[in-house]
Amino acid sequence: MKDLTKGKPSALILSFALPIFLGNLLQLTYSLVDTRIVGSFLGEDALAAVGATSTLSGLIIGFLLGLSNGFAIITAQKFGAKNIADMKKSFAMSLVIGTGISILFTIAGLLFLKPILHFLNVPKHLVPVAKGYIAIIIAGLLATFLYDACAATLRAIGDAVTPLIILAISVALNIVGDLFFVVVLKTGVKGAAIATVLAQIIAFVICWIYMIRKYEILRLQKEDFKDPSPIMVKKMISAGMSMGFMSSLVNIGTLTLQTAINKLGKDIIIAHTAARKITEIFMIMFSVFGQTMATYCGQNVGAGKIDRVKRGIWLAIVYTAIWSGLTIIASYTIGGWLVYLVTGSHNKTVILNATNYLKFDTLFYIVTTLICILRNAMQGLGDHITPLISSGLEMAGKIVIAATLVPWLGYTGVIICEPIVWFIMVIPLLIQTFRMPVLRTEKTDGKYIDICDRKEAIRYAIEHGRPGDVIVLAGKGHETYQEIKGVKHDMDERVLIKEVLEELKK
Repeated sequence: MKDLTKGKPSALILSFALPIFLGNLLQLTYSLVDTRIVGSFLGEDALAAVGATSTLSGLIIGFLLGLSNGFAIITAQKFGAKNIADMKKSFAMSLVIGTGISILFTIAGLLFLKPILHFLNVPKHLVPVAKGYIAIIIAGLLATFLYDACAATLRAIGDAVTPLIILAISVALNIVGDLFFVVVLKTGVKGAAIATVLAQIIAFVICWIYMIRKYEILRLQKEDFKDPSPIMVKKMISAGMSMGFMSSLVNIGTLTLQTAINKLGKDIIIAHTAARKITEIFMIMFSVFGQTMATYCGQNVGAGKIDRVKRGIWLAIVYTAIWSGLTIIASYTIGGWLVYLVTGSHNKTVILNATNYLKFDTLFYIVTTLICILRNAMQGLGDHITPLISSGLEMAGKIVIAATLVPWLGYTGVIICEPIVWFIMVIPLLIQTFRMPVLRTEKTDGKYIDICDRKEAIRYAIEHGRPGDVIVLAGKGHETYQEIKGVKHDMDERVLIKEVLEELKK
């Protein structure tokens, strides 16, 4: 466990973000491995079939991931407030609610899969292969959610390392499974999907066993599932659905855009699949610090430490801005090699279009930095509406562009789509940043005086107090010490008050 309410924010944020970064990087290898093995062993038609459905799987899985992360925000707040009883109930409720939603998504997805593929404009000759792949992915949604929920809960209590280790095991199993099912058993794209689902199931089982053995506070009992506070349930649904829909709105826009891309031919489908896979790697740091801010802000707002929240947000923006610069350099130097690495294709049309996408879009990643950090921080602070508005604007923008610019400009319209939408969706986030009382620093005309010595400050307040005044000693609470440069010194405000009062009597 790691308490993010104490210690140097910069060190805490980086140490917490590193395992999340490695975990997200490993998570990407699930799809990257599928993509490369399918492209290398099954050919471009199979690769196009997987690529044509990638936005659909991203939509559903993204919602469930957002749902689990949203639930975990409430868990983080309860942990930060040291309310272990409610923390356990929030974890229990996340499993109950999330399981129900996952089952509904699975049933609906399998029942309406054929019309969904038709809506996506998947080429007719690719439909049978695409359907076989995505159906298996949908069938494994419950396992995907359960692992995500357990991993998110571990991060909520400050353990970001364990999910990384378990995910590494799962990825290794996925790679072995891909090779076994696709290369050895010759099961086609269905084998790649089976390997992914089996790896997710194993990841959940390992994570669950570790949690209940390692952390007593996560050992759920029957009473943890009974009589949850209506207020807490409301907050959980609000946070979970907000982050779930935030992800879904983004992916709905991307899904709509994919329907336009699927009309541009196999080469463009493959090119965009490659560009998006690389983009996911490039944007991984935005997601990492976004997830970090959700937990960091959740714990610190639960503990009432707002100054640490502001400092943390600023540091996260700086770190991700540096990363943005590195992605630009990579796009203009090794972009073509990265496209080949992902697809295994030497097709010049594929490589040219994919690299053009990367070169243009990375120039505007600084905007994405602000979006990812601010909307996740707002979720951690309890604002679930503004991030939804921002994501809704992204969805609307992509739908409009899919209907206008793409038919007119072809793949160039797809390339310029993202930056246009980013500039639109950052507006409500920036406005709310300056409006939220918890983030806003206001100056008043009131008089004040700075006194560094705690005892002298108390003396001044007592001496200058007038009849009817209330003196509030804030900041220390029940602590009987003062920490200076890592060294604890005895200091009990109750003792200080007694000393001051006795001295004033003389």
